[in-house]
Amino acid sequence: MRVLLVEDDAMIGESVKASLMRDNYIVDWVRDGRMVETAVSTEHFDLVLLDLGLPGKHGLEILENIRQKKNSVPVIVVTARDAVDDRIRGLDAGADDYVMKPFEMEELSARIRSALRRSSGRAEPDITLEGIRLSPASRQIWRDDEPVYLSGKEYAVVEALMLRPGNILSKAQLEERMYGWGDEVESNALEVHIHSIRRKLGSEFIKNVRGVGYFIPKPKCSS
Repeated sequence: MRVLLVEDDAMIGESVKASLMRDNYIVDWVRDGRMVETAVSTEHFDLVLLDLGLPGKHGLEILENIRQKKNSVPVIVVTARDAVDDRIRGLDAGADDYVMKPFEMEELSARIRSALRRSSGRAEPDITLEGIRLSPASRQIWRDDEPVYLSGKEYAVVEALMLRPGNILSKAQLEERMYGWGDEVESNALEVHIHSIRRKLGSEFIKNVRGVGYFIPKPKCSS
């Protein structure tokens, strides 16, 4: 899943980004409030972590504008402003949650998982296809009930395909899920990751339509 991190403090931003990437999130990081609305309106993000005291544009104004455009992307406000009025204004503006600085990454990670579960609208978040079970909530994969380790980029590919069984995703669409802004994309990186995924989850799990893209078949309906 792809997260937009909006934080102008370099130390906090580096720490949060590194921690989220260890949890297999794809993270794009911006430090100027003027960049956020354009990013959210032109790119797909599963969640936004939004600081309030930003250069260029205040976080609350950004949040209000996002919601006025009917964009329902989950937004967690992360700020040092601890006044009750500030928290009320943030929640009233459309924040899904509010985390105070300083915070423990374990708490922030739990709040991210909770916000993603709520936004998914699924009481049971696990997805099972061809003996492979994926849990978006815990970001874990099982094959025949045995846990399987995937790298962050491998997980991003599998999740994108399992959420849309039967739909072909192009190389560009999958690379968008695998890489954040500024990351160097190697020409054959996707093919290498697909090969590794097939070795771990089964050679027939991901199908290829030459020149078009990749897909995971829909489950066959029982008669």
